[in-house]
Amino acid sequence: MVPALSWCICVPWWIIPAKSLPAITAKREDCVKGDGQGKRYWLLKSEPSVFSYEDLEKAPKRTTHWDGVRNYTARNFLRDEMKTGDGVLFYHSSADPAGVAGIAEVAREGYPDPSATDPKDPHYDPKSTAADPIWYVVDIRAVRPLERFIPLDELRGMKGLEKMSLLQKGNRLSVQRVTPQEWDIILKAAAKKPK
Repeated sequence: MVPALSWCICVPWWIIPAKSLPAITAKREDCVKGDGQGKRYWLLKSEPSVFSYEDLEKAPKRTTHWDGVRNYTARNFLRDEMKTGDGVLFYHSSADPAGVAGIAEVAREGYPDPSATDPKDPHYDPKSTAADPIWYVVDIRAVRPLERFIPLDELRGMKGLEKMSLLQKGNRLSVQRVTPQEWDIILKAAAKKPK
């Protein structure tokens, strides 16, 4: 018999009761902009010592593919959910301090991760093939740095972010949903001087 947890990871996210995954994701309908455009918002984590927001700005056409993701939930977001034009908060993780550094946008929707089929790449996965890819990437494009860096400690204290996926205990996903309300709160805070 397959343990329930393993089964849950394999089923589509919309089948799992929301209360079962509070630390993994906001509800899908909460992440769709109510302006009729269907724009969604995301947070992508990267260690700045590996690839920072500044590196994204210096990339050709200020664009890169978001590769190396090896978590099925995050992979599903990349493959199935992220759409061209969606907003992205670029988050510096494993840093001192960690926090939101800039804004990007999805420039190309999900396609097979080339690093998964390259034996020389550290993210190589022999189970993933060109004919049957397991892992996916999206392309993201830099929009602008935030007016000021928003550290994790400040995010934790912001009213309205209490349910944000990033701030939930145990959530280590490198790709996370952000609600339009959370997006607005963070961008407004970035435009103000810290208290």
